[in-house]
Amino acid sequence: MSEQRDTDALDLTALVAELEEQDRELRFVAFGYDDAWALGNDIVTLAREAKHPAAVAIFFGEQRVFHAALSGASVNNDSWLERKVRTVRRFNESSYLVGRRFALSGQKFETDAKVDPLLYAAHGGAFPLRVGDLQVGVVAVSGLPQEVDHAIIVAALRRALKRQQNTHTPGSSLS
Repeated sequence: MSEQRDTDALDLTALVAELEEQDRELRFVAFGYDDAWALGNDIVTLAREAKHPAAVAIFFGEQRVFHAALSGASVNNDSWLERKVRTVRRFNESSYLVGRRFALSGQKFETDAKVDPLLYAAHGGAFPLRVGDLQVGVVAVSGLPQEVDHAIIVAALRRALKRQQNTHTPGSSLS
C-alpha cells in the first residue's frame, strides 16, 4: 500500500512539473480578438472530431469573447466553465495545475483553498491566456474528464502559437 502511495506521489510530482512547463511554454507575443476566435474554433473542431459534448468559453478580462456549446453539453457545463475560470483568475495558473498542487500537498481544494467551492473549481479545463507574463484572459472547456478538457486546450494553444509564429499581423492584438 505504501509503495502505491509513493508511486502516486511520484506521478503527481511529474504531472505538476509538466503542467508548470506548459504554463511557461504556452504564452503569446500578442493575442487579440481574431486569435480568440481562431482558438475557440480550434477547440470546437478538436471536440467535434472526438465527438465530445463540450462547452467552450474564452474571456478577455471579464468580457466573454467566445462561447460554444456542442451537442450533449448542458447549462451545468457553463457553470463549470465559470468556476474553472474564476480559479485561473484567482490563482494565476491553470485550473488543473491548481488542483494537482493541492493534491500533491495532501490538501483538498474545496476545504483548504479558502474559497467558495460553489464559485471555484480546481479541475482541469481552464488555462490562462498570457501575453508574455501578463494574464490577459482565460480559455476554458467543460464536458469531459478533467485531463481531457485540459489536453484539448493545450493542443489548441499549441496550434495557435504555431499559427502566430507563421502569420500574426501587428495591430490586431490585445497586448
